[in-house]
Amino acid sequence: MSSALQETFSPRNLPNAFTATRFALVPVLLVLAATGNPSAFVAVLAAAFATDAIDGYLARRLQLESPLGAKLDSRADLALWLSLPIATWLLRPEFVRAEAGSIALLLASLVLPMLAGRIKFGRVPSYHTWAAKSTAVLLAGAMLSVYLDGPRWPFRIATALAVLASLEELVITALLPEWRADVRSWRAAQRIRAAARS
Repeated sequence: MSSALQETFSPRNLPNAFTATRFALVPVLLVLAATGNPSAFVAVLAAAFATDAIDGYLARRLQLESPLGAKLDSRADLALWLSLPIATWLLRPEFVRAEAGSIALLLASLVLPMLAGRIKFGRVPSYHTWAAKSTAVLLAGAMLSVYLDGPRWPFRIATALAVLASLEELVITALLPEWRADVRSWRAAQRIRAAARS
């Protein structure tokens, strides 16, 4: 095992352990959805969402923020969010049929900023913007509501906000002269671009 990989999963690096847990929960979620176990699915999904809230907080608190941690966090988020359409189809096919347009928009808002970053920088962005963080919290609540047979309107609102957060990430990619992690807003990207030009 490489030293970078050993350090990533070292007991001293608790934030990355939570991120790794989120990765590990994705197949568990898919199995629970495939076997039609919605109660356990919701519990595990809530745990996965909790790891997303905890890993970043711990990284900041323990001063363990790193480009590698940001990259792992983004990949774990992507794996989790891309597994949810499949799980939703298995558990709530009527919701998928009714909200197919919103689901397509949501998936596009996840994929397009990644493609833009890959094209411009040769790697996927890990911006962790305030808009994306806020949207993730709202979307997590909306998805839990979906699985608990709650109303659909929170999902529609969260999807609209996800599209706006995606547009901001596209603007950030356009502004940045080189790849950077943890760019919190398009204004921060503007400052980075101005500093690089001076």
